[in-house]
Amino acid sequence: MIKTMRKLYVFTVLTILSINLFSQSERKYIIEGNNLYNNKKFQESEIEYRKATTEKPNSMQGQFNTGNALYKQGKYADAANIYNSIKDEKMSKKNKANVYYNLGNSLFQDKKYPESIDAYKMSLKQDPNDMDTKYNLSYAMSMMKQDKQKNQQQNKDNKDNKDNKDNKDNKDNKDNKDNKDKKDQQNKDNKDQKNEQKQSKQQQDKQQISKEDAQRMLQAVSDEEKNTQDKLKKEKVIVGTGSKPEKDW
Repeated sequence: MIKTMRKLYVFTVLTILSINLFSQSERKYIIEGNNLYNNKKFQESEIEYRKATTEKPNSMQGQFNTGNALYKQGKYADAANIYNSIKDEKMSKKNKANVYYNLGNSLFQDKKYPESIDAYKMSLKQDPNDMDTKYNLSYAMSMMKQDKQKNQQQNKDNKDNKDNKDNKDNKDNKDNKDNKDKKDQQNKDNKDQKNEQKQSKQQQDKQQISKEDAQRMLQAVSDEEKNTQDKLKKEKVIVGTGSKPEKDW
């Protein structure tokens, strides 16, 4: 776990050394703010520190402690803004190292790992032997690596999901096409079957008509033959009436 922020006493020394420069009101607000902060009343301490910076806008201690109170309330972005606003001010290397250290912690809590790494490196430039800063720098670099790997895995998963979806869509489209082709073939088969049935019926009807015509033709031939026989019989009777054949054989 990341190591905590620098404690308030870091700037308490600055206060003691420069107490003659503080107004009585500013000093009163900072002391009251420190008491509230140490009792974990961070929101109330923030109010007192802001009163101090109202009394003296360039109060380094007031601004730094306001950043600490914001950090303790989980307002990491607001705390980072405070530290950023004072990091370039003229101060001792130790104090500047503490500002960058707390800035790094605030950025880290917001998962801004590359920015927190830069802040820790700046802190080490001011105080190269600080073990807490070295530990937090190493931890932030490890988290950045994990975050990068997580993002890469997420991107891979998203790509795989997209590919799977595309494959599913393609399969669905193929299945739809196959189903359509199958349905079209069934419709064609049904149509061909209906045509065959129609042609078969027409052929049967044609054969039926031909049979009836043949029967009529046979009947007509039979009738004609009967008429001819009747005619011949009649003619023979007429010819043979009242006479005999000329010769017998």
